[in-house]
Amino acid sequence: MGTPSSLCTSQALMSRPSRPAIFCTSGSVSFTGFSLKTRAFVRKKQTLRFVKASVAVEQQTQEAKLALIRIGTRGSPLALAQAHETQDKLMASHAELAEDGAIQIVIIKTTGDKILSQPLADIGGKGLFTKEIDEALINGDIDIAVHSMKDVPTYLPEMTILPCNLPREDVRDAFISMSATSLADLPAGSIVGTASLRRKSQILHRFPSLSVEENFRGNVQTRLRKLNEGVVKATLLALAGLKRLNMMENVTSILPIDEMLPAVAQGAIGIACRDNDDKMANYLASLNHEETRLAVACERAFLETLDGSCRTPIAGYARRDENGDCIFKGLVASPDGTRVLKTSRKGPYAFDDMIAMGKDAGKELLSQAGPGFFDR
Repeated sequence: MGTPSSLCTSQALMSRPSRPAIFCTSGSVSFTGFSLKTRAFVRKKQTLRFVKASVAVEQQTQEAKLALIRIGTRGSPLALAQAHETQDKLMASHAELAEDGAIQIVIIKTTGDKILSQPLADIGGKGLFTKEIDEALINGDIDIAVHSMKDVPTYLPEMTILPCNLPREDVRDAFISMSATSLADLPAGSIVGTASLRRKSQILHRFPSLSVEENFRGNVQTRLRKLNEGVVKATLLALAGLKRLNMMENVTSILPIDEMLPAVAQGAIGIACRDNDDKMANYLASLNHEETRLAVACERAFLETLDGSCRTPIAGYARRDENGDCIFKGLVASPDGTRVLKTSRKGPYAFDDMIAMGKDAGKELLSQAGPGFFDR
C-alpha cells in the first residue's frame, strides 16, 4: 500500500460534463483549464482554489475498501481524464458499478512524475510512468490500472495482463505557438520545446535551422504555461490529450502524419488487471475495442524488435484502410535528426499477421541502421 504522499482516492462522480483537468483535493474534485488565448488560468467550474496537479491528499481508506473497483492512475489532469473515461464506460456497461461509491480512483505518483528536472532520456530505465502503478496492482492496492499505452513498456510485469484498449483517439501531433502558424513559419534559431526524442529528431530532420529544448517536461498545463511565458517559441503536444482535456482552443495547427509520424500507441488507453482476477478481466473485456488493440499490438511488436527506450527516436502507426487491410508505417531516426529511416507494410487486419508485420518492419530498420546509429 502506498504512503499518504503517494496515493489519494477521489469519490466517484456520477456524472461529468467535459473535464479539461481534474485535480484531487481534500475530499473534492476541481476542474481547471488553461487557455493561451486568455494567457491565464480559467475556471471551468467554481472551485475553492487552484491546486497543482502533483498535490496528493490523504487516502480515503474506508471509501476505497467499500469500492467494487479501485482504479489506479497517475495524478496528472490527462491521466485523471483517462481514468474517469474508464470509470464512465464501466458505469454505463454494468448497473452494479453505477451505484454511488462503486468505483474509486486511486492516484499513484510514479518515478516520471517525481523527477522533473531531467530529460526522460537521462533518467533511464523503462516504465517511468507505470512501475509504481503496476506494483500497486500486483500488491492488491488497486484492481485495475489505467495507462497511456505509449508509456507502457513492451513487456508486462509478472502477474499482470493488459486485455483492454479503449477506442483510440486522434494519433496526430498538434503544433502550438503564439507567434507562428507552423514549424515552417518559425524563424531560424527558434526554440521548440519537447521532451520527445521522436519529435525532436523529426523536427530537426525537416528544419535543421531550428533548436529543440529537450527538458521541456510537465503536464499539458505546465508546458502551455512555459510557452506562454516565452521559454520556447513553440511546442508539440499529442492531439489526443488536448481533446480529452477539452483544450483544443490552444491548437495552432495539426501536423499531418506524413510530416510527424506518431509515437507507438499514441492516443490509446490501456487497462491492466491481475492475471488471476477473472472478475476484473470480464469487466475489461466488455470495454475492449478490438481494432485499437490489434493496431497497438502491431506497433508494439515493431518497438519491441527495435528494443526501443526513451533514448531511441522511434515512431510507428498501424491503421485499417478502406479495404479493411492493415497499413503500417515505421520510422527510426538518429537523435540529431541527420538520418531518418522509414518503412511500411500492408497485410490482413488480423492479430498474427499484424504482429508479423511489426516485427518484420523492425528487423528491416534495425538492419539498415547498423551499429552506433542511435549514438549520434
